[in-house]
Amino acid sequence: MPVNSEKFEIIAADLKEKDITLVAVSKTNPAEDILELYDLGQRDFGENYVQELTEKYEQLPKDIRWHFIGHLQSNKVKYIAPFVSLIHGVDSKKLLGEIDKQAKKNNRIIDCLLQIHIAKEETKFGLDENELKEIIKIDLAGFKNIQVKGLMGMASFTDDLEKARVEFKLLKALFDKYATSSITNCHFTILSMGMSADYKIAIEEGSNMVRIGSLLFGKRKAP
Repeated sequence: MPVNSEKFEIIAADLKEKDITLVAVSKTNPAEDILELYDLGQRDFGENYVQELTEKYEQLPKDIRWHFIGHLQSNKVKYIAPFVSLIHGVDSKKLLGEIDKQAKKNNRIIDCLLQIHIAKEETKFGLDENELKEIIKIDLAGFKNIQVKGLMGMASFTDDLEKARVEFKLLKALFDKYATSSITNCHFTILSMGMSADYKIAIEEGSNMVRIGSLLFGKRKAP
């Protein structure tokens, strides 16, 4: 299915007016599809798979801001540390430590989002409220090469958008709780929530970064 350039231009213009960052979820889509949106002005792209991301980084323009939005294994951080712009799904102290280690090796400070488990499905990754508190209050000071920029979460996969709204409200409340804190290496400016099916509700509940794939690229291809 071809890129829906008309849909992209409508969504991108609306989000720009609202000062919301659009991350075009390009996972499993070929480089030529990404270039099509790039030529229309899109610069933020999201990938789920490390190997696919590194291959696309090599092929595509270097002013693209690459977002890693999948579940990241600690042993694969080194492959994306030289260039990734934002890692969305950080869900453990161990992973934060590895990102910090690899960022230092590359003489970089890597921006991260802490992933919060807000959905009811057990398959979703993420921290609960107590784990978030422990990481933020105790663990961040020792890391010199990361910057925690905010939170990310995925609502339940459901046709009941009001259920998703409740989950987004929970994430926004946690974001607000820590946004005013003066914690080392932690400056909350990004709340990444909302995808193709629910991004409008996420925005209503305070999201300032949305991750949209199928509305722009069509039905997902096989990885």
